[in-house]
Amino acid sequence: MMTPNASMRRLAVLPFALVVPLVAAHAEGLHDPAAIDRDVAAFTGQPIGAAGGAARPVDRRLRLAACAAPLALSWRGDAHASILVECPDPGGWHIFVAMSGLARTTPAGPVIERGQSVTVAITGDGFSVSQSAEALESGAVGAWIKVRTQAKSDPLQAQVVRPGLVEVRVE
Repeated sequence: MMTPNASMRRLAVLPFALVVPLVAAHAEGLHDPAAIDRDVAAFTGQPIGAAGGAARPVDRRLRLAACAAPLALSWRGDAHASILVECPDPGGWHIFVAMSGLARTTPAGPVIERGQSVTVAITGDGFSVSQSAEALESGAVGAWIKVRTQAKSDPLQAQVVRPGLVEVRVE
């Protein structure tokens, strides 16, 4: 025979046992905000809260549909005050992620060295595509340097944005 205390404990555990599967089922079909944080950090090269990185994590209360295609990230405006994050799926979504203060670098010193592996971002109005490349020249922030994306490809002229990132702007 079950005591009243044992029955109450069993009832107290029962709602929790029902909630866990519902939460897991509810999370299916949603894009993980932490994954967006990781993509933004990879795009900027800076962690959340650091100068040049996202000002704060993406709001965990957002309920964004899962995106089958990789997210598209691009700078919003010339000041790079925020990043546009888009799900390119049909009927996809987009959000803006605010940036914290601009990265501080020494303008005179090169932040990219010849032979270094870098990310080259090809950006335009509403899109950004990035790929690994090799720096063929050294350069400071704002300098234009040559980079090569593949061993036998022609070099590209790209502008140094920050350590490890160069950009080619397509108008």
